[in-house]
Amino acid sequence: MSDEKQNGEMFQGLVISLAAAVMQHLGKTLNPVTHKIEKNLPAAQSAIDMLDMLEAKTKGNLSDPEAKLLRGVLAELKLNYVETMNEKPSEPAPEKKPEQAG
Repeated sequence: MSDEKQNGEMFQGLVISLAAAVMQHLGKTLNPVTHKIEKNLPAAQSAIDMLDMLEAKTKGNLSDPEAKLLRGVLAELKLNYVETMNEKPSEPAPEKKPEQAG
């Protein structure tokens, strides 16, 4: 496999890996360790910021498919982030009062 092809595949893997982490931090996918839906918005924002930085630092050095992948992933992640920020917090289930023996 050529270095250029291998680098392209590794770049794609990096972008997809960071995107998967963002979706997990947004509570859109299960945490593979705890098997629970968990939200960590600062971590999601940090990973999005890394992808933004990657886009800025690689501008003009990516193939068209790589640049398109990065732009598309960033757009999707940012949309999901805003949607998550605008969600109303789920209200806890009302506590049941114990039945009084009578």
